[in-house]
Amino acid sequence: MLLVIDLGNTNTVFGVYTGGRLARSWRLSTRLDRTVDEYGLLVRSLFGLEGLDVGAVQAVVIASVVPALDSRLTGMVEACFGVPPLFVTAENAGVKILYDDPREVGADRISDAVAAIERYGGPVIVVDLGTATTFNAINGRNEYLGGLIAPGVEVSARALIDRAAKLPRVELKRPDTLIGRSTTASLESGFFWGYVSLVDGIVDRMQAELGGETRVVATGGWSRLIASESRRITVTDSDLTLDGLYLVARRLSKI
Repeated sequence: MLLVIDLGNTNTVFGVYTGGRLARSWRLSTRLDRTVDEYGLLVRSLFGLEGLDVGAVQAVVIASVVPALDSRLTGMVEACFGVPPLFVTAENAGVKILYDDPREVGADRISDAVAAIERYGGPVIVVDLGTATTFNAINGRNEYLGGLIAPGVEVSARALIDRAAKLPRVELKRPDTLIGRSTTASLESGFFWGYVSLVDGIVDRMQAELGGETRVVATGGWSRLIASESRRITVTDSDLTLDGLYLVARRLSKI
């Protein structure tokens, strides 16, 4: 059994792989004040609720973009599972990264690239719609070229509402009409169609720079919402990051 952990700024996703398949996953909020013991209680409770044996975990692989929590996750993994965790990096992922400094690429983006290459093959663009909206380009030689980073839809919404005293908080959803007839409807439309247009517009420009049509894979917490009206997203794969962690573990003979 393999445990993978995608430690993001907003959410932390835990996934259990058995027999090469994702058997179960859980999405929890990321909290900087969570202790080693609290992580241990959470993980043991989740395993217990699903009837999973903590002792069956052979390896743990982590993609982290929150360095402040790395030591606490390490402590939890060693205490609960008795193995040292493997943190995904540019050096151990097995993908050629053409960034000026490959160490700057986030572990989540690397994991996305690993899975996209394995599942779909290059050229491919991965759009990860989470706390940030990242665009990742992989060429036909399965090399990670780089990409773009934009604020995530929820981050943008909160920033605008926090800075504008008269704007109400709204649900992030597909609006009934494009042209809103109230402040709430106008905000809903601006956030939704603004990000659909952002994704499609950037993908158009990326494809022009890459030299032709490419498959576009969306992942992340907001992927299904934005993909529902995107002209450019061809596949929605909510488990892409976790699958990348599994593939890194397999490559390094951890399972």
